[in-house]
Amino acid sequence: MGYFNCFALGFFVALSLASIDVGVAARHLQQLPPIPTLPTTTLPPFPSIPNLPQPSIPSFPRPGALPPLPAMPALPTLPSVPRATLPPLPSMPSIPTIPTTIPSIPFFSPPPSPSP
Repeated sequence: MGYFNCFALGFFVALSLASIDVGVAARHLQQLPPIPTLPTTTLPPFPSIPNLPQPSIPSFPRPGALPPLPAMPALPTLPSVPRATLPPLPSMPSIPTIPTTIPSIPFFSPPPSPSP
C-alpha cells in the first residue's frame, strides 16, 4: 500500500511539472506579434457531374400469371406409439408447523426485603 502512495505522489508531481510547461508555452504564444495575413487564391470550380443514362428496369411477370405450384404428395402416416404410464408418486410427508405465538416469560417474585 505504501508503494502505491509513493507512486501516486510521483505521478502527481510529474503531472504538475508538465502542466507548468504548458502554461509557459501558452503565455509565450499570447505575447507573440500577430501573424501577417497570407494572400488568398481563388480555387478552380468543381467539375460538373455528367448526366449518366438511367438503366431500364425489366418488366417481371405478374404473380397471377405464374404457373400453379405442384401439389404436395401425401405424407405416409406413422404408426401409433404405445404410451408409457408412470407409477403414482409417493405421498409427501407433512411439514411440521412453526408456532406463531411467543411463549410468555415467567416473572419470579422479588426477594424479600430485609427487615430492620
